[in-house]
Amino acid sequence: MFLGSQVNLYADDVERVVHFYAKLGFVETYRHGPEGAPRHVEVKGPGLVLGIASPQAALEEHGLDVSQDGAAMEIVLWCEDLDAAYAAALEAGATVLREPHVFQDGRLRVAWVADPAGNPLELVQQLR
Repeated sequence: MFLGSQVNLYADDVERVVHFYAKLGFVETYRHGPEGAPRHVEVKGPGLVLGIASPQAALEEHGLDVSQDGAAMEIVLWCEDLDAAYAAALEAGATVLREPHVFQDGRLRVAWVADPAGNPLELVQQLR
């Protein structure tokens, strides 16, 4: 029935958010819209496709009134080395939501950061 899936994020500054995910190793696979002001860009990481789209484009092209408000979702990125991933995210422009810490009785180590549009990313490393 379905052929694939992706998560779409809405960002007022699409290019800034694309640049952030590129610094984390995501590769751009699709771009729509004028040079310098894309309306929709897709980036692919390990097992995940993210679409980064302009809220204005969603309203103009589809009649959908979306925003960056709410944080009702998060992207989870599993890591081999949480500290390295956390440092890379901060260097790429993320802001700290919660510093790395042990979770679930020592099974996991997790941290939360926000991308430049404020979308929460949970970084997770399995310890045992």
